[in-house]
This record gives sequence, structure tokens and C-alpha cells, in this order.
Amino acid sequence: MSERNLEQMAEAVADIRRRMADAAREAGRDPAAVQLCAACKTHTPAAIALSAQLPIDLFGENHVQELTVNYDAGAYCGKPVHFIGHLQTNKIKKVLGRAALIQSVDSPRLLAALEKEAAKLGLTQDILLEVNIGGEASKTGAAPDELWALLDDAAQQPHLRVKGLMAIPPVNEDDDANRALLRQVYGLFVRAGERGYDNVSMEVLSMGMSGDFENAIREGATLVRLGTAIYGARDYGPKA
Repeated sequence: MSERNLEQMAEAVADIRRRMADAAREAGRDPAAVQLCAACKTHTPAAIALSAQLPIDLFGENHVQELTVNYDAGAYCGKPVHFIGHLQTNKIKKVLGRAALIQSVDSPRLLAALEKEAAKLGLTQDILLEVNIGGEASKTGAAPDELWALLDDAAQQPHLRVKGLMAIPPVNEDDDANRALLRQVYGLFVRAGERGYDNVSMEVLSMGMSGDFENAIREGATLVRLGTAIYGARDYGPKA
């Protein structure tokens, strides 16, 4: 499957930016308060570098191997990259120092492993706590009622900074049901920010993908993650 060229991606990003701005204004928000994260899973360093010319704020990687290849190739062209996929503890070393922010922290075990490696490197890693708002067995993330213990744990880690929450609500054709879940995440985001920890500042609410990013913005998202809407359909075949 051929990748989109620069003109095709530019048209897609312009349309996305227009829709993001419209959704923000509808909610009485400043469009500049919402960032666009390009989820570049499976795409080549060349395609990613091309897209970096466009008004994309940052990139998101789901797989550690792709993050390391694209980062080392300079594909992000100086723009930040976030790790947005499930992170295994044995791959943390490859992510620290490359990812500006890890969006998918969902367990005390991962927190402890991140703290240990960040301390060894002498750096402080920004993270988001991932919430499984739909209670789906197929998805990672802490259940909403587990978030508070996870947040308490994270607040004790001197080499980690909690910058917000991330969520992937279930795919739902019912607009009201989708927005209700997004609204629940926003409620958790607000409550988490009220707990007053020194290393917790609720600045980033990452929710909304190609199918529901406008609803997410209407319900308070500060960052939306879009991949296929920018790059076209993903190619999961073997790479040459």
C-alpha cells in the first residue's frame, strides 16, 4: 500500500485542524489549547519526516522498535515524540531519553520500573496515567476506581512527573454514549488535579482519535491522537 504524499497529508491535516478549531469554539475553548498528535504507527521515517512539515504538534509511537528507528533516523525533525502504546518494563531503557512523555502508564509495577531507570539516568520523566474508562478487557489502563491509588503511588516517585491522563474510550456509534465516557474522563482529570501533589500537574488530557476527536475536544481534551486520518490506512505487511 503506497503512502500518502505531502499534498495529500497537507489536505488531511488542514481539514483536521479546521474540525478541531470548530469543536473547540463550539465548546467555548481556545483552539490553540488543543494539540494534534500524529500517531505514526507502521509508517516510514520518510513519510513521518514529510508530515513534520505540517502543523502537527507532536508525534505518537505505539511500538518501541518503531520509536527507536524513527528517533535515531531524525524522522521527527525536532518535534516532540510521545510513547502512546503499551510499554513493557523490559523496554523502558529504549524509551527514556527519546520520548518526551509516556502516555500509557497504567500500573504500580510500571511506575516502579520507570522510577528505577529514570533515577539511574539522572532524569525526570513526564508521564500520563492511562485510564480504561470503558472497562474493556482488551485494553490496558487502570480502572477508574484504581486511579487514585495509582496517582498516590506516582506522587511518591521523585524521578517521575504526572502531567495528566490518557484514555481510549470504546468505539461507539452512539454520540451521547461516547461523550458521556469522555466526560467521565474529564471529571477524573479535574479531581486528580485537586489532590495537590508536588509532582502532579493536570495539564494534558489525551483522548480522542480519528473517530471521536471532535467529541473529545468538546469534552475537554487538550491533545488528540490521529493516525489514519493523516497518513491513510496502515500497512501491517512486512517491510522491505
